[in-house]
Amino acid sequence: MSGNFFDTNILIYLASGDAVKAGQAEAVIAKGGMISVQVLNEVANVARRKMRLSWAETHAFLSAMRGLLQVVPVTVEVHDSGLALAARFGFSLYDSMIVAAALAGDCDTLWSEDMQDGMVVEGRMRIVNPFVEEGWVTPR
Repeated sequence: MSGNFFDTNILIYLASGDAVKAGQAEAVIAKGGMISVQVLNEVANVARRKMRLSWAETHAFLSAMRGLLQVVPVTVEVHDSGLALAARFGFSLYDSMIVAAALAGDCDTLWSEDMQDGMVVEGRMRIVNPFVEEGWVTPR
């Protein structure tokens, strides 16, 4: 198993005004990887409500992400796995669905600013924060 999965916040930094975090996000995303339909939905919501992008800008950003990254569908199996992960690890419901989709995609790294940096889930996937204070973590 190998591969990267990106949480919503990593993609959002690409379109943010934070040049440092945008650059770090771009560097890890350039290695390729996966996102889920949930991530696309969350990005669309943030783009419209918080970033105030137009519909055309939102569609363009989502299309770019879909062109760069493989999209994992949110299936009933992913949903059930996410519920079990939430109960076992105490993740929020939405975070557990991200983790479940990453595991379904056989990813060994989940890039996220919001989850516990360094945590290993199911003995096979590490959560990595690319924006750690000591400098950013290089992709594995």
